[in-house]
Amino acid sequence: MPKSLGVLVSSDKHLDKVINLCKAAKNKGVETTLFFTHTGTLLTQDPRFTELDGLAHLSLCNVGFESHGLEPPVPGVGEKDYATQARNGEMIEDCDRYVAF
Repeated sequence: MPKSLGVLVSSDKHLDKVINLCKAAKNKGVETTLFFTHTGTLLTQDPRFTELDGLAHLSLCNVGFESHGLEPPVPGVGEKDYATQARNGEMIEDCDRYVAF
């Protein structure tokens, strides 16, 4: 079973670091899951956000997303990946390692 990494992104200040972490993890064969919440959901509006598509499984806190006046679709985020904080809890339990930005 491959190693897995969960990444909580609650800030809109670290997209470059998140992208670089996901690229490094993919190169090492680590499956990565990202959960964006609070101001981290604003990163979906950055043109570089599309670089994450294919590097990790992406999901968003629907409440945080909507509270910033944002609307789907978001590249790389499926319809079922607009979720609640329960998704973050699942990620914590399912991943070998967990990082927060």
